[in-house]
Amino acid sequence: MRRYSTSNAAPTQNPDAKSKDDGKAKPPRSDWATIRTLLPYLWAYKWRVLLALSFLVGAKLANVGVPLILKTLIDKITVTPTNPLALMVLPLSLLVAYGALRLSTTLFTELREFVFAKVTQRAVRTIALKVFRHLHALSLRFHLNRQTGGMTRDIERGTRGISSLVSYALFSIFPTLLEISLVLLYLVTHYDIWFTLITLGALASYIVFTITVTEWRTNFRRTMNELDSKASTKAIDSLLNYETVKYFGNEEYEAKRYDDGLRNYEVAAVKSQTTLSMLNTGQSAIIATAVTLILWRATQGVIDQSMTLGDLVLVNAFMIQLYIPLNFLGVLYREIKQSLTDMEKLFSLMDQNREIADLPNAPALHIEAKQGGAIVFSHVDFSYEPNRQILFDVDFTIPAGTTTAVVGHSGSGKSTLSRLLFRFYDIQSGSITVGGHNILNVTQHSLRQAIGIVPQDTVLFNDTIEYNIAYGKPGASHDEIVAVARAAFIHDFIETLPDGYATMVGERGLKLSGGEKQRVAIARTLLKNPSIMIFDEATSALDSKSEQMIQAQLKEIAKTRTSLVIAHRLSTIVDAEQILVMDKGRIIERGTHPQLLSANGAYAQMWQRQQHKDAQAESDTEIETDAA
Repeated sequence: MRRYSTSNAAPTQNPDAKSKDDGKAKPPRSDWATIRTLLPYLWAYKWRVLLALSFLVGAKLANVGVPLILKTLIDKITVTPTNPLALMVLPLSLLVAYGALRLSTTLFTELREFVFAKVTQRAVRTIALKVFRHLHALSLRFHLNRQTGGMTRDIERGTRGISSLVSYALFSIFPTLLEISLVLLYLVTHYDIWFTLITLGALASYIVFTITVTEWRTNFRRTMNELDSKASTKAIDSLLNYETVKYFGNEEYEAKRYDDGLRNYEVAAVKSQTTLSMLNTGQSAIIATAVTLILWRATQGVIDQSMTLGDLVLVNAFMIQLYIPLNFLGVLYREIKQSLTDMEKLFSLMDQNREIADLPNAPALHIEAKQGGAIVFSHVDFSYEPNRQILFDVDFTIPAGTTTAVVGHSGSGKSTLSRLLFRFYDIQSGSITVGGHNILNVTQHSLRQAIGIVPQDTVLFNDTIEYNIAYGKPGASHDEIVAVARAAFIHDFIETLPDGYATMVGERGLKLSGGEKQRVAIARTLLKNPSIMIFDEATSALDSKSEQMIQAQLKEIAKTRTSLVIAHRLSTIVDAEQILVMDKGRIIERGTHPQLLSANGAYAQMWQRQQHKDAQAESDTEIETDAA
């Protein structure tokens, strides 16, 4: 009967894990949902926001005041039978007021930009950092499925969209609406109702036409974004796999794949531009009609003397001031919609289910044993996908300060053990404890700080060798880095390089050989100095001489730590206190090297095959030497 551990009363599965994408396409976020997500980041600086808005209102009041001063100035200097000396008196005060209002418009606008600049940039920085942190907090499952090129473009467009949205909405749309309100208020209180009706009719027609057409065009923009991301993904993926492309001579094939993406983007972009031209033409027609009707009414008013020349100039100035920004309202609305579309995917990244999350108020892992804590896998079942189980009732203990090796054929589940120990995934049933603590109950950060790994496939940052070694302990001194480099037998090699420790390793460390990368990985793990060590084929890329030296060093390190060794070469784990043999996700044998040989089972057969291969390799080497 299967037993399930109740150690520390932890749940055996993160409930959030059930909510991962079930394969159905999620509907796009609404624009209001995107705006609601953004507002708290802006409102964090509410006093700056309010001050900027007050400057904005001041700028618009000054802007509306300019035509009023101009009307009064013209009326003052207009020659009439009752005012024949008008041209002989210069209204100096009105000229000064006119200039002051012009200056005030610019001054308030610049003050608004000055005050609000920090709000916008800090919001962009905060959101970008939050997305970056969230991406690192997502499970390995997400990162194995992600498309790096497309995701980076989504982040880039989204952060740029935040600045655009704030600039267009707060500093263009809102001021324009405020100015429209002020102009309409003046028209309705001072002139014939037809001026207000024509203006309102034009505004309503313009806004309805703009919103309707822009909403229709938004689908083209969203399609362009998706196709742009796909093309970028193909390009970056191809460049990251440059060597593979060259090995198979597939440069033209990759170029064709990239061009296919660009061609699809081109079609969507042409549709977008064509509909934009239609939008602009319709907007211009509405504005031209409205301005013509307004001037006709104003001219008629001057002829029948119900309006002065100043009134004609005022109405004309109002219409110019009103319809010039209104002419850009379509552009602004389109840009706002595009910014919201761009931000949609950025915020969707933050909506991604975290899957692996710490429990509320989870404590940090503290290992009390001097030689590292004991590791216990208790009846663990695990599957990456519901229909493909990987581990079946895996049950073993690694006592503190001892070494346990795991061997088996490829796909038997060996590397999955290390992923579960690091809690990259949560198990379906059973429990995993470290130092007596269920790993579901402690913080992931403290758990991973206690474990060091030397992986089989070492990937390095595109930085210096010193940076990559120091990554095991950020802030480590150069002497500490040199010490672990010596222990990993890579110091002498580094010294032969022209730039020494400042040598750049290239994208993913491709400037170094497999063995050199593996020794860098060993060095940075030694620098981390963890309580628990995992060696996943840690010397697979080394030559025989280097492997012997490194193995001796690793055995020395393992004496003071709890160690899990995932091995292919059985000769490297003969001294392990415990050897587990896995097959198809199950432990089929366990014991020491002598015990497993005497059992004459799967391990003994593996040993005999490897011994035969080694003997054959030595024989071939001797033949080649004699021939030489």
